[in-house]
Amino acid sequence: MDPVRNPFAPGAGSRPPELAGRELILGEAQVAIQRALLGKPNRSQMLLGLRGVGKTVLLNKIEEIAQSAGHLTSIIEAPEGRSLSELLVPKIHQILRRLSLTEQAKAKAHDALRALRSFASVFKISYGEAALSVDPDAGIADSGDIENDLPELFVQVGEAAKAAGKAWTLLIDEVQYLESKDLAALIVAMHKISQKGLPVLFFGAGLPQVAALSGEAKSYAERLFHYPAVGPLIDSDAKIAIRRPVEDEGERIADEALGEILARTQGYPYFLQEWGYQCWNIAQGEQIEASDAKQAEQEATRRLDDGFFKVRFDRLTPKEREYVIAMAKLGPGPYRSSDVAAALGETHQSLGPRRSKIISKGMIYSPSHGDIAFTVPMFNDYLIRNFVSKPAR
Repeated sequence: MDPVRNPFAPGAGSRPPELAGRELILGEAQVAIQRALLGKPNRSQMLLGLRGVGKTVLLNKIEEIAQSAGHLTSIIEAPEGRSLSELLVPKIHQILRRLSLTEQAKAKAHDALRALRSFASVFKISYGEAALSVDPDAGIADSGDIENDLPELFVQVGEAAKAAGKAWTLLIDEVQYLESKDLAALIVAMHKISQKGLPVLFFGAGLPQVAALSGEAKSYAERLFHYPAVGPLIDSDAKIAIRRPVEDEGERIADEALGEILARTQGYPYFLQEWGYQCWNIAQGEQIEASDAKQAEQEATRRLDDGFFKVRFDRLTPKEREYVIAMAKLGPGPYRSSDVAAALGETHQSLGPRRSKIISKGMIYSPSHGDIAFTVPMFNDYLIRNFVSKPAR
């Protein structure tokens, strides 16, 4: 088949040609977005799932829905080592500049800009000093305690948005990388917004441990947020995700080929895109056959090993690699931490710091007390293929 017309898009955050199986999540987001504009109570959302299930794609789609509904939006990816205040100041400045162009919100937006100047100054954010041509508002968002200041700043933004007849939606990807104090401040800020009924929404996306991290930061986070689980697609949705893009291009795919793809990918969206991409390029006729899907496995696996898996493995130190390889040798998981320790000839307690570091890097998480699992689907298979019969590199 013509590779130029290949509809599949394997890549980090790339929008698949068919966003199948996520209707419930998107529908709930749309309701919350519409309710915010009407000033009605709603819950913000944290999308939770493993790597490669399409959380970033969903976050981008939700931003589109919010923009279409008339929301002003800010989307952020939380990197390791940067504070939330540093990430938020330029985004909030952009929102307030837009709100200040609305006559009925001009005064409220000016007040919020002054609060933002105070916030930027106290947290020593150079963007605020250089770009905010207003005087700080003494006593507002300037205590130096982010858990106190961020809620005050969010209220100012919410009041400006309400005055303009608008709403503000903040979206943050990779929430697990936020520092605990920043996550706590964000939760408190959204709690304050909820209490005041202001038109501000938050949508986050992160690894499964985010629910526990949120609960540890603030006990009421469980009631404040909705935590939709984003997992592999069920068979019917996975088939749609492959079949519909093929048919939209005027081509066909055999049922046997679909079965082969589903067996190899286990319904994980990123893997579906990779297999679909390879099958399309391999197929010679007007229909993708089972033989094409079987042939696609070698190239799809190679590309995943060289990219999707390797980029994550390379972030680990030699000792951390030793730990995850020991996990893989025990099977598909989840794993008891004590079993991994026994395999390495060490105690559970002595491996605690190493395990915590791997968790902080987003490679493993604890689905239940005493258990650990990979955040990357089929990562154990990658490790077995590449490192069990040869020394780790």
